[in-house]
Amino acid sequence: MGQILLVRHGQASWGAADYDQLSELGGAQSRALGETLAARGVEPAYLVRGGLRRHAQTADGVLDGSGWDLDVTVDTDWDEFGHSDIFERHATGLAEGESFADEVAFRTWFDGAVDRWVGGEFDHEYAETFTDFTTRVEAALERTVEAVAGGRRTAVVFTSGGTISWVVTRLLGGGDPLMWRRLNFVTANASVTKVLSGKAGPTLLTYNDHSHFEGDAAHLLTYR
Repeated sequence: MGQILLVRHGQASWGAADYDQLSELGGAQSRALGETLAARGVEPAYLVRGGLRRHAQTADGVLDGSGWDLDVTVDTDWDEFGHSDIFERHATGLAEGESFADEVAFRTWFDGAVDRWVGGEFDHEYAETFTDFTTRVEAALERTVEAVAGGRRTAVVFTSGGTISWVVTRLLGGGDPLMWRRLNFVTANASVTKVLSGKAGPTLLTYNDHSHFEGDAAHLLTYR
């Protein structure tokens, strides 16, 4: 039976002009995860990442920490949904230079922006619809399942929280956008979600493992 380890990228540069790059902490998270995976005896046969810079940098950090000497395949179907496109079409109500008062206010606005996208009524306004997003993610999972077929092979995938959350939602037997959204908000940076691949197809084993950020490494735990 093969297995697929879905790795969310390390902390990106939230609030910066260019979000799509790891923060200093994100780099440390990636290296720490690589060290942990190597210590656990993980020996991947296949590495794949999305096409975003934060995916590439996370892969580099994990490779540095683990010592793995493998090429990384790029599959852009593992990319995150387009945050910028979705946010631009949902007004914040804030004046220029203002920021959200607290996490609750931000979460309320975020949920509204995503609900507008998911609902489908405004599909014509978005570069990628929610249906298009979920379809490509499921296609990426299918290709990765094929890559680990035929034995006890391990694939490690470097991707994003929204993408992982949709895989989990589907494998739990649903297509509920509300479940997807709730999972997305609690997916830790540089966490690991394990999917087993056998004759019955892919099966979720564990979600959002971040035990490598406990104890002395607790300061490395972030969600965005």
